[in-house]
Amino acid sequence: MIELHTPLTDECVAGLHVGDTISLSGYILCGRDAVLPRITKMIENGTVGELGVNLCGQVIFHTAVSPAGVGPTSSNKLEIESSMEQLSKAGIKLHLGKGVLHRETIEALDRCNSVYAVIPPVTALLGAKTKEQKLIAFPELGMEALHLIKVDKYPAIIGAAHGSSIYE
Repeated sequence: MIELHTPLTDECVAGLHVGDTISLSGYILCGRDAVLPRITKMIENGTVGELGVNLCGQVIFHTAVSPAGVGPTSSNKLEIESSMEQLSKAGIKLHLGKGVLHRETIEALDRCNSVYAVIPPVTALLGAKTKEQKLIAFPELGMEALHLIKVDKYPAIIGAAHGSSIYE
């Protein structure tokens, strides 16, 4: 496991290789298809400094931030993938998301000494650990019907116990 801390240096990124597992700490940016094209326009017209953050050495996570949490969106969406080269030229060193990128994007990242890391969606992780499933009731509700599943080593964190909560 390679531990990385933001902001990332050119030397750090140059030492990363396909298949490396990383642990990332520090501040990172979060944005996806609605916001990334706006940021690239700001880069183009020289107003990106108005954001109040330095893009040099920064990481951008292709996600939305909601009360439910964060999870990667598909990085190969047109609005996201087409922004990656310009964001990398502006200083982004690591793009976090999910999905396969086009060859042209991979080559652009290489030219800019930037990398892409995949964060598996939680549903994929849990899906691999679900061994059986059975519809119990309310089939008309589709995926929201009552199901019984058999699981193997689901990861979880106790969120509340004995009158305390991790959200307090």
